[in-house]
Amino acid sequence: MAEAAATRRSRITPEREAELYEAVLDLLREVGYDALTMDAVATRTRSSKATLYRQWGGKPQLVATAVRHSKPGRLGDIDTGSLRGDFHAIVAREDDCTMEQNSALMRGLFMAVHHDPELLRAFQELLIEPEMEEFRRVLRRAVDRGEVRSDNPALDYVVHMLIGAFATRALIEDQPPTQTFLTSYIDAVVLPALGLPPH
Repeated sequence: MAEAAATRRSRITPEREAELYEAVLDLLREVGYDALTMDAVATRTRSSKATLYRQWGGKPQLVATAVRHSKPGRLGDIDTGSLRGDFHAIVAREDDCTMEQNSALMRGLFMAVHHDPELLRAFQELLIEPEMEEFRRVLRRAVDRGEVRSDNPALDYVVHMLIGAFATRALIEDQPPTQTFLTSYIDAVVLPALGLPPH
């Protein structure tokens, strides 16, 4: 199955794939998930709808892959030598403007996920699980370095804490997430929960 997918993927160049993903994200920001159609993607990208279905299987898979592709590099490759440095480097990967755009985009997609089980499955398989595995690598290195105890119960909730801070700031404070807010949150909440001093 993976081999067949790789064979299909090879027909589209990485540059062309990146263009398609960018077009999908632009359309999502313009019309939202529910109104986005494969026809619209095909028109915007001058592709055939058949090619899109052959390559990605359907709208949920295409959207989840586009969101994953938009992430700036692999989390697991970040290794500054300290967990605090790693967390701050993760936050620094996106400037405030990009973070605000992505926050609005993700809010819309989270709402769509509640009504579309296929989109939820695609997100879990193509975005959430790969991202979680990358994040677990960052945390495992902190445990291996002796920074965090392996039995610390907060280890299982770090991602929840960070996503919660990112997603709820607009709801609670009517403000977008920013680098300053997230790094302060990491120092005040996440690191102490893991038994680390904030500085």
